Amino acid sequence: MNGRPHPELTTYPESEGWLKTATYVFSAVVLILVFVMREVSLPIDWDVSFLPAVNAALNALTAVALLFSLYFVKQGKFVRHRNANAVALGLSVIFLLCYVAYHFTTPEVLFGDANADGVLSDAERVAVSGTRPWYLVILISHITLAGILLPFILLTTVRAIAGKWMLHRRMARYVWPLWFYVAITGPVVYLMLRTYYP
Repeated sequence: MNGRPHPELTTYPESEGWLKTATYVFSAVVLILVFVMREVSLPIDWDVSFLPAVNAALNALTAVALLFSLYFVKQGKFVRHRNANAVALGLSVIFLLCYVAYHFTTPEVLFGDANADGVLSDAERVAVSGTRPWYLVILISHITLAGILLPFILLTTVRAIAGKWMLHRRMARYVWPLWFYVAITGPVVYLMLRTYYP
């Protein structure tokens, strides 16, 4: 986008203040949930074993929406660009809900844990010694970037809602590729881990 206003897009500059506050509060709550869910297990009898596949699909669909977003902005179709971003953001929120629900109710699955006992034996470590480092690099970069990016994704959106096109464009130049990377690596992590789900 350039610095000129886009008359086809409705903006709400008066909402910027409370949207920024909501961004910080929401990001903090998500960060707290991510830390807590590693330590707390909720005794719920629901079968949530389908959620990792759902999460991978939601990430893949987010990546597709982001590609449409990029295509539309390059074509100067700003309404479609906004709509594609809204879809990507909505899918990411649904992913977040499913991710938290799964990890609050299910023990973590370890890459290489062939007998699904929650412990990597020496034999299991040796069996995946060639691929486990790659898995860990992808997983750690995926999780780290996802955690760091959330407030920046939301702030980039807030700047668009407020009609601050130059600031939106400046942030999006960095946020979009990182968000796309997170969306793509989600399914990659799932595919690498899939054989180890019980």
